Amino acid sequence: MALEMRVLQSDEWDVWYDHLELAFGGVPESPQERELYKSLTEPGRSLGIWDGGACVGSAGAFSFRLSVPGGALVPAAGVTMVGVAPTHRRRGVLTSMMRRQLDDIRAGGEPIAVLTASEAAIYGRFGYGIATYALSLTVDTARVRLAVPPGTDEVRLRLADPQKSLPECEQVYAELVARRPGMPARQPGWERLSLLDPEAMREGASPLKCVVAERADGEIAGYARYRVKPVYEHGWEGKVEVADLDALDPAATAALWRYLFGIDLTATVRAGRRPVDDPLLHLVSDVRRSRPSVRDSLHLRLVDLPAALEARSYGAPLDVVMEVEDAFCPWNEGRWRLVRDADGAVGCTRTADPADLELSVRDLGSAYLGGTTLTSLAAAGRVRELRPGALAEASRAFASDVAPWLPHGF
Repeated sequence: MALEMRVLQSDEWDVWYDHLELAFGGVPESPQERELYKSLTEPGRSLGIWDGGACVGSAGAFSFRLSVPGGALVPAAGVTMVGVAPTHRRRGVLTSMMRRQLDDIRAGGEPIAVLTASEAAIYGRFGYGIATYALSLTVDTARVRLAVPPGTDEVRLRLADPQKSLPECEQVYAELVARRPGMPARQPGWERLSLLDPEAMREGASPLKCVVAERADGEIAGYARYRVKPVYEHGWEGKVEVADLDALDPAATAALWRYLFGIDLTATVRAGRRPVDDPLLHLVSDVRRSRPSVRDSLHLRLVDLPAALEARSYGAPLDVVMEVEDAFCPWNEGRWRLVRDADGAVGCTRTADPADLELSVRDLGSAYLGGTTLTSLAAAGRVRELRPGALAEASRAFASDVAPWLPHGF
């Protein structure tokens, strides 16, 4: 029987999602997670591959707005829920879904697509490049101290109910979005993701807790959500598991970390999915005993190359012709002139002029949010300079002052 690809119908969601769970190992999610993702799924943007009555492939997309260098929010397809049944691998199922999905994204007018990959090696062949990285820290708080900035002692902290404090915390998050590329502006419903707290997620830790930082005038300046996992071996050596920490200024940032480091009966603070330039790296007395590690996070693809490049700002004047390879989306392939003038105006148009740089759309996606430099890609042989000086010029212009960051998955 021939495989059939079709847009998901709402009454097919449970079968479709059961397939996804099977593709990811067969461990059912909690009822809370399942209900949340059912409410967030956009059926018209979700594809299923069917073999008779069985769903054997899935791919969806969320409608996001993603911050880019300069603070603009760019429409982006948040590619998600991609899976192929183990019985139907190596039959072109994934490629067919990626082909249809990128065609649909282009038709819908979204310049970029983004995803987080279960396996980092999968999506490069479809033109996705790693655009952000995530920092994880496991800090030995019995031996690591914090050097806090002036004003930290003036920050007032209060414990808050995670649900009741959500509107205040979301105001902080919303203010931060334009400051750092890679952050999605939260559409209605997505604020619930940060409050997911099924017992299976806790791994023996407490229910989710929240502490809020306030300025002297009572304005909220930050928050942290966390769990505490009791551990007793040769004494109390509990662990603080940090779920979220967002703050608007250095004093609030330091006050929140100091609070987490000082929780009684604990000896470790663990924080994952942090920006790679997290201020905590400069607050701790011993980086080595903070055990930093880095992994890939957001993968990004330019779907409409000129629209995507014109949507962000650049840190220096630029006039460069790029020869771009994009076999999977050939409408992007060819020679493009990218200009940012002295007033900051940006234009990207096709040209027949000689190329200054050669690179793939994948590597352009890696550089798009400013966290990966074109110079570093060139050092790996991924970007080729054809005009002397063009690489340094373009690399400076593309770079971001702050590291791009994806604060949560999707």
